[in-house]
Formats: sequence, C-alpha cells, structure tokens
Amino acid sequence: MAGSGLTSLGRVKLTDLVPLEGLPSDAYKISVSILSQSLAQFSAVIVQFPESDGSLLRSGLESARLYFHQRESYPPADIIHTAESREWCKTSGYYADPHLWQESYDYRPGLTPSEPNNSIEFPPAGLQDMFASFGKAARHILDAISFHLNLRSSPFAEILDNVPLRNREISSSVLSVCCHARPSFQEPQHHNIATQEDGQIVMYPDQDHHVDKGLLSIVKSDKAGLQVRDFQGRWILVDGDLGPQEAVVYPGLALYQATAGYVSPALHKTEINMEPNMYGRCSLAFKLLPKSMTNLDCSEMRAAGYGIEAQFQLPVPVDDFMQRSHQTDHIFSRPGFQCFNFPPTNDALS
Repeated sequence: MAGSGLTSLGRVKLTDLVPLEGLPSDAYKISVSILSQSLAQFSAVIVQFPESDGSLLRSGLESARLYFHQRESYPPADIIHTAESREWCKTSGYYADPHLWQESYDYRPGLTPSEPNNSIEFPPAGLQDMFASFGKAARHILDAISFHLNLRSSPFAEILDNVPLRNREISSSVLSVCCHARPSFQEPQHHNIATQEDGQIVMYPDQDHHVDKGLLSIVKSDKAGLQVRDFQGRWILVDGDLGPQEAVVYPGLALYQATAGYVSPALHKTEINMEPNMYGRCSLAFKLLPKSMTNLDCSEMRAAGYGIEAQFQLPVPVDDFMQRSHQTDHIFSRPGFQCFNFPPTNDALS
C-alpha cells in the first residue's frame, strides 16, 4: 500500500466522483484513493455535495425540525414501532421508538403512508428532491468503490432499483427524516442511559452499537453526535465539523456480503448532548438498499480475481439477509480491503 494513510477522516467532492467516458481523470483517481483509504481506516468518509444541494440539505433539516416540533408530545400506541417489528422494505410515514427516544418519517417512493384514523398529515418538505440527490450520490460512491476494487462498471445494477422506478414498483432504498431526544417527546426518558462528561449531560440512546444492513448510508445532521469505530477500535466523532454541503457516508452489511468481506461495514452509535434546545437532534439518513427479490453473491468479485472465503461462496437471498440478525464480532477482526494512491498520468499533466 502506497503512502502512510490518512491522519483524519477523508473528504471528497461528489463532483470528482462522477464517472466520465474514457480514461479516469486525476481528480477521479485521487478522490477514489481518498475514499477507499478513509473507508479502510475509519469505515466512513465525508462527501461534499454541490452548492445547489447544500441549500437542499439546509432546508431539509429545517423542515425536519419544524415537522417534529409540531407533533404531539407522545404518539399513540399504533404508531410506536421498534426496529425489529418493522418490515424492512415497506416502511413509510411516521414511526416512533420510545426506547431509543427517536422519531422518524420514512419516505419510500412508490408507497403511500397510511395515517391513523385516516387523518391527513403533511410530511416534511422536499423529500422527493432530497431522495433523488442522495440516491444519485450513493450510486456514484458505489461505482467509485467498484472502480477501486477493479470491478466492471455498475456491477451492482442487478440488485438496485430501476432509475426511474417502473410502473407499480416500490423503492427499496429509503430516506429517513429523524429526530433524537425531542424535548416535547415525553415519557421515554427512563429508557435511556445518560452520563455526565465534561460537566455536560450526554445521552446514548442507542447504547449498543449498530451496523446498517444496507449497501451504503448517507447521513446529514444538524448537531454533532455520530460516532464510528475505526480500524484500531477507537470511537471517532465523524460529524463534528461538517460544512453545510457535507454529509457522512459509511458502508453496510449488504456491501460487505456482496464484496466477499473486502469492504467492512461501519460500527456506529449516536451521542446526544442534552443541553437545552427546542428541537432535539435532527438528521437526514438515506439508505441505499438492495431489491428484496434479488440475491447477494460474489460473482463480480470472483470474476475480478478475488479469493472468496467459504462463508461467501453461496448466494444469499436479500429478503432473508435483511430480516435476520447478524453476528458482527468476526467481521471487525478481518483485514479491510487494500488501499492505494494513484500517481498522475503523463497524459493528464500534458
């Protein structure tokens, strides 16, 4: 592996990850190098969106704050769900999980949310535009990872949704508008664990760490608190200094499975500073998910000459993979995929 690695979480511009016909540009190769190095060392990377999308992210977070702020203090029982009780590819609309002191509104194109008592509810604004922006970004990032692994172009197209969706199709991927620790969201406080750090009360609503099951996750929050465990076992705050156009990207278990373990998933948790605020911690979380009626297999990795361990030899139905629980201890004892730096080409310098 060339170079000495990154000293902090990598940052790349999304515009530099857009593939073009012909030979890859120096900007593309350097960005792919930073991306892969950051994923290997920190299991995450910061991606800068174009300026036009920066205003979309800001308005999306503002809309999230207003949406949750106007909701009732405690939701009725029929919309209280835990992650275990929700069908992974059919979530849409408002959900609450008191144990995590978390609320979310899931936007899934092709699926209309049903409201309790046939009531009419106005969702957060800008969901369609944000979904399109995040989805496009996630596919560019996935293609950049494929380029790094020397796979053919768009090797995961068969397990991804059509663009655009065809008639009566429902999106597998989902955009979740989330709120942690809304002060007016009453009653669940006793479920959570709070500690005092540096004179401030800090809450870990998801005290146990989590691994997303999807291919890639893109998260934009209005307050710092997302921590990811790096390859040395340290917890790193990854959204502490995000610019208005920046979001955090990290891999999930489906990408780990599809790449035969060469791309490790991110182990993450959320810390919430309990200083007084009106809205809690709001975030936009896009999850690029595989289609339910497809299989995760390593044929593309095998075709590229990679060795495939026994646990990855057989195809795994996506629906089964997404519903079952996964032991992750063995995953994080494996070496991650190799990274390298690209020297500039003579053609690019001329």
